[in-house]
Amino acid sequence: MTSTAVGVEIVPSFVQDAWWTPEGDVAGAEVRDASTGAVIARVSTEGLDLAAVVEHGRTVGQAELGKLTFHQRALKLKELAQYLNGRREALYELSHRTGATKIDNMIDVDGGIGVLFTFGSKGRRELPNAQVIVDGPAEQLSKDGSFIGEHIYTRIPGVAVQINAFNFPIWGMLEKFAPAFVAGVPTIVKPATPTGYVAAAAVKLIVESNILPAGSLQLVSGSARDLLDHLDYRDAVSFTGSASTANTLKSHPNVGRGGIRFTSEADSLNAAILGPDAVPGTPEFDAFVKSLVTEMTAKAGQKCTSIRRAIVPQALVDDLVAAVGARIQERVVVGDPRAEGVTMGALASLEQLRDVRAAVQAMLDAGGELAYGTLDSPKVTQADGSVGVVEDGAFMAPVLLKWADPDAEAVHSLEAFGPVSSVIGYEDLDDAVRLAAKGSGSLVATVATNDPAAAQALVTGIAAHHGRVLVLNREDARTSTGHGSPVPHLIHGGPGRAGGGEELGGIRSVLHHMQRTAIQGSPNMLTAVTGVWHTGADQRFGGVHPFRKHLSELKIGDAFRSELRQVTLEDISAFANETGDTFYAHTNQEAAEANPFFPGIVAHGYLLLSWAAGLFVEPAPGPVLANYGLENLRFITPVAAGDSIRVTITAKKITPRETDEYGEVAWDAVITNQDDEVVATYDVLTLVAK
Repeated sequence: MTSTAVGVEIVPSFVQDAWWTPEGDVAGAEVRDASTGAVIARVSTEGLDLAAVVEHGRTVGQAELGKLTFHQRALKLKELAQYLNGRREALYELSHRTGATKIDNMIDVDGGIGVLFTFGSKGRRELPNAQVIVDGPAEQLSKDGSFIGEHIYTRIPGVAVQINAFNFPIWGMLEKFAPAFVAGVPTIVKPATPTGYVAAAAVKLIVESNILPAGSLQLVSGSARDLLDHLDYRDAVSFTGSASTANTLKSHPNVGRGGIRFTSEADSLNAAILGPDAVPGTPEFDAFVKSLVTEMTAKAGQKCTSIRRAIVPQALVDDLVAAVGARIQERVVVGDPRAEGVTMGALASLEQLRDVRAAVQAMLDAGGELAYGTLDSPKVTQADGSVGVVEDGAFMAPVLLKWADPDAEAVHSLEAFGPVSSVIGYEDLDDAVRLAAKGSGSLVATVATNDPAAAQALVTGIAAHHGRVLVLNREDARTSTGHGSPVPHLIHGGPGRAGGGEELGGIRSVLHHMQRTAIQGSPNMLTAVTGVWHTGADQRFGGVHPFRKHLSELKIGDAFRSELRQVTLEDISAFANETGDTFYAHTNQEAAEANPFFPGIVAHGYLLLSWAAGLFVEPAPGPVLANYGLENLRFITPVAAGDSIRVTITAKKITPRETDEYGEVAWDAVITNQDDEVVATYDVLTLVAK
């Protein structure tokens, strides 16, 4: 950071692979410590050339990332995760200034690093060591097989712009960065002003690691009002924040007419439904109360996934209110996160505090009743251990509302983005589903029940209104990641009011940064484009057996065709007796003939597979280290006694491992009979030394 004339440092941007701050005496917007109100930084992008930032990503970032395969990018994410993991404490200390407690930091800092680890692993396990992804099987478009088609994914040619909210400056950045990076798309990060200095600190560590290729990550610390002016159909924008801001961005002509790929994760009045069976004293009731209090107080309720509406049986409303109040009194200590024993910190800013209080007041005016808590400034534990009201701190005590009218419009439309939730009574399961749907689309819902029928009715009733549904009962209460914790393996997003986006979701989110394209051509041309052998493409027979070739020598299309081997009735009977598979088609001529699929007694499919292995295997020690499975097995033509079979194998897909002295080879295997009719098709998976 660079010092300014006003005596407080300006949070720098990292653009075009260099740190940047405005020239001259620029005041900038003030950023304050959430607990004390002290000015700790200033933010300004005055004079920053955003067009040049975008162009740097599209040119340098695209070129450098394009040199790497999916596996190589994934390995860099793993390396970066390990680097950041050893430097978390510095981020914790800085994050305390935002009001984040130790637990909050685990969600934000550790959670963000965890996303890097996850995509570092999934990118290598689930994607090819290549730059093109084949989507689904090939489609035959001509009778003779000379013209085929399929879908492929390639990375978009622009930049991935992320516009983030203030509540998770590190997780929010890394959960969007990781899939874009694996896809090979450079990222431009625009963090929210109140906590952007934490994102800048994380970027500083990332830059110091020297792990990422040039141009793959840029940071804009401050206003970027004209950023969308410089984007087009090549680029993607991922927004997290209010629905009103999302709608403003969606109306930008470069989104509506220019083709920017725009996704948003916005306001969400998430619900938690207590099943009729989950009465006080049951594990489900206790888990529901714990979850509700956690979601009200983690990050001081400033989570897009927090529970805003607790939908419970009408008869249990007062029981729930009492249980929630008791747990808050017992477990929640509001104060400066740097003080020992504090479990809930301040809101991110005084402006945020005013907004939350105003929203609660509007809900009270609309018919809500204050069931627990107060809007008055609470006494809080300060950093020095003293207790008192801090006028410049953005502190608020947890607030629980209840509603006499469960259909009151305000409870289903107003979100107080803080430690606030409402309790709503329902009459039956259909009523609970109806009330949950009144949120007009949400990120997540919880269903707490141990009744399978209730779970089925509630989940299927609300699923289309939510991006994720957690079913909470006594079996998973201790192991569940919780209502408010998105995991990188599953979708984070939701329909309607929640924005319609699908961040995360494992490899799905990588594909969000890629273009799916239908390609058509001959098998040879599609093989050349995809790096995967297609049926009908050239095969190379003769010479060295493919199983005698190391990975460096083996080529797509290398093939081997065996001699014929005849199947006898004695072979079939022996296999049936040895394995115990005495299914009538293999042992009873009359019964087999009566079956419309068989001409009489036929060979076991697994006998044919076993023989095929014997026909294509190269028995001496060599480059093939192990056979680790079969995929896509289909039995097509029965083989009767007296028929013969042969097998043809072709190197279909070669995947070198970046960190091992071997790779994976998928072999296209086809068993045919003496008349060249296809008997079975499958892929043989082997590990081959480099």
